[in-house]
Amino acid sequence: MYEDKEKIEMPDLLEIDEIKSDAELLINELHDVRKIDNNLYVEYDVKRGLRDANGKGVLTGLTEVSDVVAFDLVDGDKVPCDGRLYYQGINVMDIVNNLGDRIHGFEEVSFLLLFGHLPNRDELDAYLHVSSNLQELGARFVRDVVMKASNGNIMNALQRCVLTLYTYDKSPDDITPENVLRQSLELINKLPLIAVYSYHSYMHFRKDDALIIRNPKKNLSLSENILQMLRPDGHYTQLEAKVLDIALIVHADHGGGNNSTFTTHVVTSSGTDTYSSTAASIGSLKGPKHGGANLKVQEMFRNLRENIVNLEDDAEIEAYLKMILDKKAFDGAGLIYGMGHAVYTLSDPREVLLKEYARNLAVEKNLVKEFEFYDRVERIAKKLIAENKGIHKPVCANVDFYSGFVYSMLGIPEELFTPLFAIARMSGWSAHRLEELVNGGKIVRPAFKYVGEHVEYRKMDDRH
Repeated sequence: MYEDKEKIEMPDLLEIDEIKSDAELLINELHDVRKIDNNLYVEYDVKRGLRDANGKGVLTGLTEVSDVVAFDLVDGDKVPCDGRLYYQGINVMDIVNNLGDRIHGFEEVSFLLLFGHLPNRDELDAYLHVSSNLQELGARFVRDVVMKASNGNIMNALQRCVLTLYTYDKSPDDITPENVLRQSLELINKLPLIAVYSYHSYMHFRKDDALIIRNPKKNLSLSENILQMLRPDGHYTQLEAKVLDIALIVHADHGGGNNSTFTTHVVTSSGTDTYSSTAASIGSLKGPKHGGANLKVQEMFRNLRENIVNLEDDAEIEAYLKMILDKKAFDGAGLIYGMGHAVYTLSDPREVLLKEYARNLAVEKNLVKEFEFYDRVERIAKKLIAENKGIHKPVCANVDFYSGFVYSMLGIPEELFTPLFAIARMSGWSAHRLEELVNGGKIVRPAFKYVGEHVEYRKMDDRH
């Protein structure tokens, strides 16, 4: 059951004496890889990053799964509005605000994304019954797959385990909607276990922590099970479970144009299996420009606390944020992380919802001062960014601004921040994969313009 404690590392090429000289030659060859002239992108009207000159995404597909709204049309003109996010046509704000005391909010949203409508009581009971019976991995899988080759990047563990589930599936390559639905439900309910167990394995095998593997309980919601499986004592408050439930809801989907969901459409269009599609989407989300953004926010706030003496002094906060924007502080990138969004202008509805619950949780955790610091930074950063960048449209905080703070208050380790995003987004990816398959679209094949030169072939003795 226990893996080898010896850490196996892949050395740098130049650290291997037997190939050092040849490795130097290969590395030097990298200098001949030419950088493409930026002017050519303008000349050929290339939409870099699939965005136009104004940063708007190029239209590449149609979806009914979710919609992101940042403008209202008034007399034919676009007018910035408070951001709205719709799942299958229903405003997410309305979904969250009408949950009341119900504890399976994320499960309701998963049903909505997959089947196109909110479940009635019988449909929700059926969905919960199926889901609870799929929340298991089996002792052999946990021992032979999850606990092997553990490391601190749990996203890597998710990819590895998801791909291995292929070999446990009797019909892994069947891409009929019925089979893909079955696979999707399996992954929606197994991903939380894989993430939590992978974290515990990492802490045990790499950090010499105690190994605790707790099974999910069938009567609990997914958010409750994550907390009780993660914590050594298995205890949590109802507010904690509620806040995590809301966090999962607001991360469940965000239109078809975000990087990982677009990856789902691209890979699905090739006709490949569900496990390969999911692993590819996880790989996309793993990137710091996508799912890892909340970690950068947390890193920035640690830096702020280290360099600002009075966290209640607006003037001191403003002065240091100016230094960050001027690339004289923090990481030198000139960015205030968690601020701004490619689509939203006045507000990000996900941030609005998370901020409300962050405030409530801060009261329970006696962290109101910390919450107020986040609030001050948000307020001051909005003004500074607009002034610094010389932009006229409003700048809002995005969902990443408060999500890391919320997870920290819940006692969730940073290693699980991005995996939680993947756990939530699994429902959205599944809905988009099913939509792509049902509509039977062509394989996604964008074009790249060749701008190199055609040269004649040279025989070996003529090459220099």
